[in-house]
Amino acid sequence: MEFQFDVDALLPERITVLDQYLRPPARRPGTTTPARVDLQQQIMTIVDELGKASAKAQHLPAPITSASRMQSNRHVIYVLKDTSARPAGKGAIVGFLKVGYKKLFVLDDREAHNEVEPLCILDFYIHESLQRHGHGRELFQYMLQKERVEPHQLAIDRPSQKLLKFLNKHYNLETTVPQVNNFVIFEGFFAHQHPPARKLPPKRAEGDIKPYSSSDREFLKVAVEPPWPLNRAPRRATPPAHPPPRSSSLGNSPERGPLRPFVPEQELLRSLRLCPPHPTARLLLATDPGSSPAQRRRTSSLPRSEESRY
Repeated sequence: MEFQFDVDALLPERITVLDQYLRPPARRPGTTTPARVDLQQQIMTIVDELGKASAKAQHLPAPITSASRMQSNRHVIYVLKDTSARPAGKGAIVGFLKVGYKKLFVLDDREAHNEVEPLCILDFYIHESLQRHGHGRELFQYMLQKERVEPHQLAIDRPSQKLLKFLNKHYNLETTVPQVNNFVIFEGFFAHQHPPARKLPPKRAEGDIKPYSSSDREFLKVAVEPPWPLNRAPRRATPPAHPPPRSSSLGNSPERGPLRPFVPEQELLRSLRLCPPHPTARLLLATDPGSSPAQRRRTSSLPRSEESRY
């Protein structure tokens, strides 16, 4: 795969490792590049074109490798270039291999769920005109040495039939462990080199699920006494044997005791006349010789409340 810019000058090594930052590798001594040329933009162009070619070869609806995807994930891409002479003298790209660590839930031989984080093969492509020339094995072997992993420790994301044949031919990976996701692992994946897998607890039946543990249930049985003064129970008044009747007025009136019967005005005045005069009034009447008999009668007929005014 050729480009309009100088690939040989941009990628000095035969195999270049690019991370998520897509920084240009170190330049060879004596190599000059115009200041206006954006080297990172050229690398992003290479990654985008390689992703499109890989998606087309695998009959995918959209590329799974691009510069934007690389910048948003912690993946690593190995780019292999062709160092042979070209008519344009700018070099060419042979293919690439993208890897990255992912947290997966995989099944072992006993169909137990295991949470692991292996190195995954995410995308692998060699140009159609350069296949069956050993370029794929050269690139794959370089990645294994760089990442320090064994082939059976890898997890492959949706491998094509060509990739499965490639792994079987060069690394004797044939027997797979069935999974429920898109990743493929081979026999020996759990043998060694991996850290102890964190196994999930077995799922309990619905009848065994309880809302509280035994300690929680014991705690709920103990009645916790509130602090003072909330712990003082209010005194209950002894209910009367015959509750007083409610008021006949409209609305929610409070309960009152029985009212005294209405006394007519004439009867009230008659009772006031029959009341004996206050001793103070008698003394005043006896010491006041100028008071008339009518005034005495009027004074004697006043109620006690009015007598207290004088």
